[in-house]
Amino acid sequence: MLVLISMPNAPSVKYNGFIYSSEEECQVARYELHETYNNKSTEYKSVTAIDSYCVEFESFPIAGLNKTGV
Repeated sequence: MLVLISMPNAPSVKYNGFIYSSEEECQVARYELHETYNNKSTEYKSVTAIDSYCVEFESFPIAGLNKTGV
């Protein structure tokens, strides 16, 4: 999941990335991120904008990613 964060007067947009083993896991995490943001105060939301995207792509195997058996 790619998360984009913007704040007034910041020199750039901040970003962070998270890896999930399935589209479903990513969508759940994305929903939870937006729920958390929506529960923030109006003051916080007036100076912080976020958006997120689940971006599916093929990658090389990542050690430890599927330890849960998913």
